[in-house]
Amino acid sequence: MNNAYFDFAEPKNEPVLSYAPGSAERKALMAALAELKSQKRDIPMYIDGEEVRGDKKAEIRPPHETGHLLGYYYPSSDEHVHNAIDAALNARESWAATSWEHRASIFMKAAELLATKYRYRMNAATMLGQSKNAFQAEIDSACELIDFLRFNVHFLSQIYKQQPLSPQGMDNRMEYRPLEGFVLAVTPFNFTAIGGNLPTAPAMCGNVVVWKPANTQIYSASVFMEILIEAGLPNGVINLIYPSGPVVGEICYAHPYFAGVHFTGSTGVFQSMWKSIGNNISRYKSYPRIVGETGGKDFVFVHPTASVDAVVAGLARGAFEYQGQKCSAASRAYLPANLADEIKKKLVAELATMKMGIVDDFTNFINAVIDEKAFNSIEAYIKNVADSNGAAKILCGGKCDKSKGYFIEPTVIETTDPSYVTMCEEIFGPVLTIYNYETDNWIQELEVLDNTSPYALTGAIFARDRNAIEFMTKALVNSAGNFYINDKPTGAVVGQQPFGGARASGTNDKAGSVLNLYRWLSPRTIKETYVSPENYRYPFHQAD
Repeated sequence: MNNAYFDFAEPKNEPVLSYAPGSAERKALMAALAELKSQKRDIPMYIDGEEVRGDKKAEIRPPHETGHLLGYYYPSSDEHVHNAIDAALNARESWAATSWEHRASIFMKAAELLATKYRYRMNAATMLGQSKNAFQAEIDSACELIDFLRFNVHFLSQIYKQQPLSPQGMDNRMEYRPLEGFVLAVTPFNFTAIGGNLPTAPAMCGNVVVWKPANTQIYSASVFMEILIEAGLPNGVINLIYPSGPVVGEICYAHPYFAGVHFTGSTGVFQSMWKSIGNNISRYKSYPRIVGETGGKDFVFVHPTASVDAVVAGLARGAFEYQGQKCSAASRAYLPANLADEIKKKLVAELATMKMGIVDDFTNFINAVIDEKAFNSIEAYIKNVADSNGAAKILCGGKCDKSKGYFIEPTVIETTDPSYVTMCEEIFGPVLTIYNYETDNWIQELEVLDNTSPYALTGAIFARDRNAIEFMTKALVNSAGNFYINDKPTGAVVGQQPFGGARASGTNDKAGSVLNLYRWLSPRTIKETYVSPENYRYPFHQAD
């Protein structure tokens, strides 16, 4: 029992290590990579705090080095899903009753473990399992995940302080309860930090969670689960399982104590989830919370007054870091005629300097796409350019090779049609399509941009003219949930640029902000009257 108010101060963002030649962190990361590559990890499910293994095993291989076996995981059966739900619900009452400062301390300890003891192991696991280079792993699986944990603790402590007014004679107070049931967290392959945040954000709020990561992120997800267990997470609070999407959905969405889903993935899958939840709405104890971030067709719009070099750098990084496998990656660019030739020339020259290969070689900027399915899909978009009847051409790149890993060169497509397929559809790979517009038509092109894609996740504008910047910012108000001025459309930082989009890009509940945490809380207002009325009569009833 305590009678103190506990405050968790606003943290600083975790510093990003450089991994420069000769640095201590470079040596430590190389050692972690070598250690993991020397092992064949046996990765269990975690249900009720116990390691669980099924009858079947599946291989995990690096996308950039498919001849190497990293280890195995155990695909989950229907029974495992049911057991995970039961474990979560059995843990719910004691976890919800755990004092806030003790819940918070678990996640703060996990952040500290990740920042110190496990930093290089987590980064190495992300590099090997998801084919990220050292810098992309550092900003993701170390810094961003650490920031999610620390900032969410701070944000939640601020929420708990918010209380209503209490006039004389009464006390009004607000309780912030967890949801009545379990939360399903469905996480993607491309960010280890999202994989960690989607189950822990609801859990911080006192909820219990069933966590299903993408199969291609299981390798690093299991390392984070080990960290949570070492940090003291009670059994059953987060249960890590590896079923197929249809299996987990069919079971979870039919359960009366399904309380919500925290999702990052494709628009099609999210819409299917929403439909299934709607079809089962009469079954539930409460209306489930549906929170999702579902992708984008992110733009860069270049004004005639833009800095050419800034645009080139923004496109090179924004489109091709992590092979374009970011929901926020620059995928379509609009170039004014007065700058287009120079931008294209310099961009092609920059891309020619990008080395591609395995993650162990730190000089490689480009690594592999995540798996063969992604490789085949991206390759098809590139090959289809030849059948575009002159509407598009490959400006540079375009080579694809999966003989040793799933490698696709950074590719720039140039089109004369602003509605060409690669200007409209999410590709999720290292492919940027550019469209040149007449310099004087930039205002009209903003409307074309706004109506080309169903998505509205991220977007960037480049300009020097302040009036034009203000005009574009207003004209594109609904086109992106994260909007960048003179910068690439990727790289949102927790606490600085809360992330999420609207339209077909999701519910815009802004991971990494206080807004997201509200979705995992169920407020209860309590009014206590000190001296209660002793009859029903009010003064206005009395006779004159």
